[in-house]
Formats: sequence, structure tokens, C-alpha cells
Amino acid sequence: MFDTKVAIIVRNDLAMWQRLNVVAFLATGIPSLAPEVLGELYINASGHAYGNMSGQPMLIFEGGLDELQSAHLKGLELEIKMLPYVHSMFTTSNDESNRQVFRKEDPYNLNLVGLALRGPKKLVDKAIKGLSLHK
Repeated sequence: MFDTKVAIIVRNDLAMWQRLNVVAFLATGIPSLAPEVLGELYINASGHAYGNMSGQPMLIFEGGLDELQSAHLKGLELEIKMLPYVHSMFTTSNDESNRQVFRKEDPYNLNLVGLALRGPKKLVDKAIKGLSLHK
């Protein structure tokens, strides 16, 4: 069992392709918050090496904008490591543009479409309290 938790919250009013896109982008950022989550390389029977993946499960939750904002503010309060994805990032086509549009967001009223949190299990549970697993 892990003493830390990874939770990704995605907005429930997005198209399915958008939800999957947001979750994929946020999941790739988890190792930047906690490099130790990456496991060893996968090597098949013939010795071919593949990449490494997270050794820790990531739970995917869903919620409305208000629930994502609440989890974000609680995460700030609890000093949990987080990765945000805001709606205006859908209008960009590269990482630098994503950072530029993110910089313009109101830090306490982000138009979140996704949020990843990684930290002590009890703190992450407090931040995501009341959210349902994605269906």
C-alpha cells in the first residue's frame, strides 16, 4: 500500500476525447512532481526494453468546475503538489503557448478542466473529498 496518492480530476462537461486528452497530459506531468513514481523499464522475454511507467496507481475522478476549483484551493491550502489544465489550453498548439495562457488565469479562480494532485494520501483525500471516480 502507498502512503501517497495520485488523483486526477477531469471536468464532467467535456467531450470524451477532451477528457482523455486532459488526463493523458496531466498523467505525463506526475513524474515531474515525484520522479520516484516511475518504475523500472519493462523488458520482454527476448530482452527488448520498453519504457517505464508509474509504479503507483492513478485514480481518475470527475466533477464540475466548482468541484475542481474547490480541490485546487484545498490543495493550495494543504500544500499538495498539483498540475492544472485550464480551458484556454484547448486553444493552443504548443507547450509555450499553454504556459502563456495559463499565466493570464486568475490563480484563485482557474477555469480548470483538469487537475492532478500527488501527495500524502490523507491530504489528497481531504482535497478531493466528495468527488466520484470517473465513469
